[in-house]
Amino acid sequence: MKRILQLVVTRWLARTPIGMVLLGLGWLFTRKRRARKQQQPANSPALRRPGRRSGNPYASRGPAAGDRR
Repeated sequence: MKRILQLVVTRWLARTPIGMVLLGLGWLFTRKRRARKQQQPANSPALRRPGRRSGNPYASRGPAAGDRR
């Protein structure tokens, strides 16, 4: 559904010169954001795989933690 909406909006904006400028700016910002996202280190919290422990000793370990009351 999102892709269809993007297609309709893109075609509607491409009809006018101002719309083309807006599409160009959107493309440029999206490109920069994706480039920044790939430069993040692999050990950042956003890119960690599930099941790995956090390096934070104060993080909640869940109900399996035996030292909690």
